[in-house]
Amino acid sequence: MYCSTCAAPLAPGLSYCNRCGASLKEPGATRSASNTVSITAFVIAITLIGLIGLGIILGGTLALTQDAHLGEPIIGFFMLFSFLLVAITEIMLARQLSRLINTNETKAIAPIAAGPQPVMQGEFRPAQLRTLPEPVQSVTENTTRTLDYSRNEP
Repeated sequence: MYCSTCAAPLAPGLSYCNRCGASLKEPGATRSASNTVSITAFVIAITLIGLIGLGIILGGTLALTQDAHLGEPIIGFFMLFSFLLVAITEIMLARQLSRLINTNETKAIAPIAAGPQPVMQGEFRPAQLRTLPEPVQSVTENTTRTLDYSRNEP
């Protein structure tokens, strides 16, 4: 068994990685359960807002024509305004749902791709990244000469 964060070999029964300290318990089960609940809540909200909005548009139109005896232009404006309000709300909820789904996918993929993969016997290892060398010291560091000497010279 290998650590999903640093790919270090692990002994069975450990709760934390000896190398990087990452928790070895199944966080995916907890994440996926909470993510499924939030995704389900978004889908239910999108459906209910669509149905309630349609009911408001149709019921409001009937109430305005029969009870208030308003003309067609005002009723048309009410229907357009109600439709735009419901459509904007639906679009915003759909965007949030897609963001939630995308972040869940990247969280599930990122730890696997980030750590080095274990190398089987007989395989070549990929080139390791070299660290950059220390920066070269400035020319002016560790000097005792100042500009006053050059001003005094003829």
